[in-house]
Amino acid sequence: MCSGDVGGGDVLDDVAALVAERNRIDALLARRVRAAELSQAPERDGQKSMRPWLRGHCRLSAAAAARVVGNGRVLDHLPALAEAHDAGWVSAEQVAVAATALTPERLQAAAERGVDLAVIDAVLTQVAIDHPHADFVAAVRHYLAGLDPDGPEPDPTEGRRLMLARHADGTLSGRFELDAVGGEKLQAALESFVQADRPAGDERSRAQRLGDALVQLCDTALAAGSL
Repeated sequence: MCSGDVGGGDVLDDVAALVAERNRIDALLARRVRAAELSQAPERDGQKSMRPWLRGHCRLSAAAAARVVGNGRVLDHLPALAEAHDAGWVSAEQVAVAATALTPERLQAAAERGVDLAVIDAVLTQVAIDHPHADFVAAVRHYLAGLDPDGPEPDPTEGRRLMLARHADGTLSGRFELDAVGGEKLQAALESFVQADRPAGDERSRAQRLGDALVQLCDTALAAGSL
């Protein structure tokens, strides 16, 4: 919690008080969203669930809507953390971190292993109140590691990234990261164009040839008419 016992006068006291008030409002919002979800209120308003309702009616981003809905569900399972959130001692961000431990699969795993969620709730709440955010994240991860020592099967596609930046003159630059399988596919596709386009006296560098190959790959895909 952001406490008000630091030096610096009324300004810092005001900051601490406002953070606590925001935490209380976030807790109230999460509880009301959960109540609306349980009563299927969005269906009466033409929406399938609270997430699209929050995006459409409250103009929240998809991530923000998901967090509010998820936090409301967390408060059902962790009453001590919920009480601390209501009091302003715990932030919505901390509750969202706790949500990672309360997926249906992990709740089932906890039940199968005889985990007492009340104990976990008490420990996590105390860490959330007394320690920095990073320590709380570490505590949740520690619990998850004990719940599933082997960890989930790694998804090789999770690390795939492509970032593009368009410049004022219309040129494009960027960077990417691919897993081994995805990287091999890209290399094979580009190399096929590089080897097929080797005119006599070609003075292009390797990097230029690969750039041309990428454009040709896009031309081929667009010309196929399937995109």
